[in-house]
Parts: sequence; structure tokens; C-alpha cells
Amino acid sequence: MASLAEELISRLISELGTLAKTETVVGKEFQAGEFTLIPVSKVSLGIGAGGGKGSESKKTGEGGGGGGGIAVTPIAFIAIRGSEISFHEIKKGGTMDAFFDQLPDIAEKILTKKGESETTEQS
Repeated sequence: MASLAEELISRLISELGTLAKTETVVGKEFQAGEFTLIPVSKVSLGIGAGGGKGSESKKTGEGGGGGGGIAVTPIAFIAIRGSEISFHEIKKGGTMDAFFDQLPDIAEKILTKKGESETTEQS
């Protein structure tokens, strides 16, 4: 029979595993103007558990406890416009607001690059 600590760890891993699924790392796409944006996140999991066993002669029983946590941190976005795909990392210390503040500049760079590419192809 598995010990209480083993059962706790197994249960914690199972529960946290359901939270750390692929959809958490690569988020649901959304539209921003002509762009389709897909958020990419880093998922960190941590667990801990402990248990004990009592003495029959002292009439004591088992005890145990455990806990776990999950952290989901946005790290980047994949931007898609037509057939163009680009990856935009969110820098350390940056925020989601900073990304959205930069979105017009990112869009302009992508459009400029695409225009240059089309001009080169036509030459």
C-alpha cells in the first residue's frame, strides 16, 4: 500500500498537470487588427509533501501534508499576418502593456519588411 506522502504527491502531480496543459503554454489566438496573435507562456510547477507514521504502542496515527503551486509567465507572442509569421519576445521587466504599446511599431516593421520583399521580387 502506498504511503500517505506518496498518495499526496501523486494527487498533486495529477492536479497540477491538468493545469499545465499545452493550451496554457501556447495560448488561445486573438485578433489585433490585421494580426493574429498567439501568446506563449512559461509554466513552472512545484510540489512538496511529507508524511509520518505513528507508534502502535503509543496509540498514535499517521499524518501528512502537501502543497503545490503553478506559475504561468507570458514570455512571447507569435504574430501572424497573411503568410508572414514572426516571434516577439517579451523582455525581462516588460509587461503586457509594454507589448501592446509596441504593437503599432511591430506592425509597421512587418509591413515595411513585406513591402521591401515584394519590391525585390518584382525587380
